[in-house]
Amino acid sequence: MIEILRQRRSIRAFQDKPVEPEKKALLIEALLRSPSSRNFQPWEFILVEDRQQLKKMAEAKAHGADFVGKVPLAVVVLANPEKSDVWVEDCSIASIILQLEAQALGLASCWCQIRLRDKEEGVSSEAYLKQLLQVPEHLRVESVIGIGYSAESKQGHTSDTLLKERISYNLYGLKL
Repeated sequence: MIEILRQRRSIRAFQDKPVEPEKKALLIEALLRSPSSRNFQPWEFILVEDRQQLKKMAEAKAHGADFVGKVPLAVVVLANPEKSDVWVEDCSIASIILQLEAQALGLASCWCQIRLRDKEEGVSSEAYLKQLLQVPEHLRVESVIGIGYSAESKQGHTSDTLLKERISYNLYGLKL
């Protein structure tokens, strides 16, 4: 696991190469095995590969979603807030589990935050995607995770960039 974390970076440039069915199956399994509070599993997922849909999804935010229009696979992370009061946390866990599995499979990924973001003034990113993807009203959209083969070379962060000063022991501010 630590090697995956050492290598992982957010990638926004992807090759024009589809994700193989066997890798998609493993990504789906990782999503469905993600832990959730009290095992309520409030999440649902939409896998999008349609190029026209992806281009429209890239318009969901004023900034930071352009890469979605160029990924071979996007996973929309949804939840039913009636199933769990910590659905945001559960969706966040599923999102990072998905990203880590993608990395383990030799794929790259990038998180696109949707909840609490705007497409434009008066139109939330969430409302835009819900209409575009025909998401039922009772569900919420947390994020979109873009996945594919990297078209850019980024090395993992080196250990000297780790913010070790943010670690305390036993009491806040107590350092070893």
